[in-house]
Amino acid sequence: MAGAGLLLSFLALLVVGTFSAAAGLRNGAGAVTLAKGTVPSIYQPLILKWGDLCPALNPALLAAQLYQESGWNAHAQSAAQAQGIAQFIPGTWATHGIDGNGDGRTDVWDPQDAIPSAATYDCDLASYVKNVPGDVTDNMLASYNAGAYAVIEAGGVPPFRETQNYVRIIRTLEKSFAAPVSAVAPSQQAAAAIYYAQQRLGTKYLWGGEGTPEQDGRFDCSGLTQAAYRSVGISLPRVANDQWNAGPHPSRAELLPGDLVFFAYDLNDPRSIHHVGIYVGGGYMIDAPHTGAVIRFDKIDTPDYIGATRVTQDGAQALPTASSTAPSTTGTPSSTTGTPAKA
Repeated sequence: MAGAGLLLSFLALLVVGTFSAAAGLRNGAGAVTLAKGTVPSIYQPLILKWGDLCPALNPALLAAQLYQESGWNAHAQSAAQAQGIAQFIPGTWATHGIDGNGDGRTDVWDPQDAIPSAATYDCDLASYVKNVPGDVTDNMLASYNAGAYAVIEAGGVPPFRETQNYVRIIRTLEKSFAAPVSAVAPSQQAAAAIYYAQQRLGTKYLWGGEGTPEQDGRFDCSGLTQAAYRSVGISLPRVANDQWNAGPHPSRAELLPGDLVFFAYDLNDPRSIHHVGIYVGGGYMIDAPHTGAVIRFDKIDTPDYIGATRVTQDGAQALPTASSTAPSTTGTPSSTTGTPAKA
């Protein structure tokens, strides 16, 4: 019992100390660019180059669209025949596809062509609606979904539920791909999520575990983080690398208790994320590490640490799901795919 009391006192000191340190973080300013590790390295140069094609677009916004459309799957094909990483339907590709890499071919399945084509199409749409009242980027996204004529006729984002949802989702996901230019706001639900995880300390790990009675309340890593945030009314995806985009990404120096911390095989590719925990301060997290272990405190500073996410309600709601449909003029997006939870 004395040991348990010391452990809880240690946790309290970590949480209080980290929140106190965070109060001193200063705001900054700068152009929108990508947060570290948010985009697979193979696509990052393309997105950085083409994401600045016009003022209405930025790399984080372009990344959010591609993630929503295909989950980085260059071979994705929807039931509506939308194709490739940017999910162009054949008719739209025939009009707006470009030879981005200059190899003499315009190939919807080649991200070297499809990503530049998506950016070019976005900027074409922005030019069509540049005189429409309202935010030019919102109007561009609404045009991407409903067509420029609908935006011009409505005098802004049209009152279509699908279109309004599409604009909201992409603008929210944009925040999860952008490198923060100011201190990321603390999570209001963090303390309760930590408390949930804290109550499970010492519970044996179970691969695929979601804490159900049939599983004797046991968890794997992403099952624990999902349950912790479900306890505060936020629904996260089941897979660790899908939880990565549930909010903005604070730097290592800006971490606060309640942030999700992630670990990957390739620090330049979020698709390789294999583990997640809940940060509690002082360089420690609560996590369900692996078979044979129990839910416990572990240090986060390991060679495979890729970064952190400050979970938000809007961020979690914007994530693609198996049942998500957000039709656009390029085609119906595929849902994000992910590998089974590693831990």
